[in-house]
Amino acid sequence: MIRVVIAEDQSMILGALAALLDIEQDLDVIGQAATGPEAVALVTRLRPDILLTDIEMPGLTGLDVAAALRDLGSTARVIILTTFARSGYLRRALDVGAAGYLLKDAPSAQLAEAIRRVAAGGRAIDPNLAAEAWSEPDPLTDRERQVLRLADEGLSGELIARQLKLSEGTVRNYLSEAIGKLGAANRVEAARIARQRGWL
Repeated sequence: MIRVVIAEDQSMILGALAALLDIEQDLDVIGQAATGPEAVALVTRLRPDILLTDIEMPGLTGLDVAAALRDLGSTARVIILTTFARSGYLRRALDVGAAGYLLKDAPSAQLAEAIRRVAAGGRAIDPNLAAEAWSEPDPLTDRERQVLRLADEGLSGELIARQLKLSEGTVRNYLSEAIGKLGAANRVEAARIARQRGWL
């Protein structure tokens, strides 16, 4: 049996995914999480073969969860299941060790087959996104992305500095770098461009 934990913050989708996968005789959904931190805790405790996770979740994104599990030395293989058909997200998912990246509009049989492939040590990547993923590299550093994401959430330079334990001048420098790299006029436009391309 392939043991699966599902992380998805929309309860209807979470229930539907669990029901779909439970139909498969060789798949066993052993846990369900609605937030990023809950997913990390469940995977650490239950030690599944596969974590099937959304990207956008409260607390930690699916990409953050994958990175946290990698850093903890978890043997669970991560498959990102998302609505975001953006090559930037796929590149970041692969960078943090995800073994699969599929879109939610894929047929359920394809999802089950992808889980089997990843559990056997392979990869399962949406083929259309795979072709795009290497066409435009992400220009942002992790710190620039963090600062830009917090600015996009409406935090002031002072609050960003306090949250990230940086000086306000350093925060301004990171924002300026990000704006320049993205060819944007200001932080709002920079965040919009980065989000559209899957870099935020």
